[in-house]
Amino acid sequence: MQDHDDFDFEDQPGIPAPLPPGEHIVWQGKPDKWELAKNAFHVRKIMIYFLVILGVQIISGMTTSGGGESAGVSLPMTIVLSVAGILILGVLAWATAHVTIYTVTNRRILIRFGVALQMTINLPFAQIKAADMRVDGNGFGDIPLVLKDTRRVNYLVLWPHVRPWCFSQPQPMLRSIPNVEQVARIVGSMAADISDTTTDQKLSRSDKPLKEASLMQSEAL
Repeated sequence: MQDHDDFDFEDQPGIPAPLPPGEHIVWQGKPDKWELAKNAFHVRKIMIYFLVILGVQIISGMTTSGGGESAGVSLPMTIVLSVAGILILGVLAWATAHVTIYTVTNRRILIRFGVALQMTINLPFAQIKAADMRVDGNGFGDIPLVLKDTRRVNYLVLWPHVRPWCFSQPQPMLRSIPNVEQVARIVGSMAADISDTTTDQKLSRSDKPLKEASLMQSEAL
């Protein structure tokens, strides 16, 4: 029996094809499994919800002759359903974090995602209009990216790697990453370098006709 790697098509982990000359990886990371389960799959909130339901059932069973029955559902059945639901969400969060890789190069951001079908979204810095940051108290956080053009970004396909509730203008997001402030500084630095390079190229292209025009005027004089 041979081991099978679902990502053996990748040139490097998280990168589906070789990087072009002059491009290199600056940072690479994954979502934290527990943070993703807590913030994207809301496992903690659902645990609290089920605990409240169980508490209500216990109190109701103590004050009625049902002896633990409430609304036709037994207490053991409620416990089984609660544990099963939380386990399913936990496994989904673990699988999502396991396959996801966020990559920042000196030219773009790549997000590899997808449990059943792996995909990679390519976000050049030239197409990123702005970046935001949300920081938790434990150093984890999110970096949502505001794009100049969102027509090719699908909220449902990209979830959970997208800013919540931004349906009309989806914002891809590096989610539940550790040391988020350090990563945000890296993203900002790379975006600034691309912006400066683009500005210099525009200036160099606009300077050439002006220089040629001034030479023609001096020769005419």
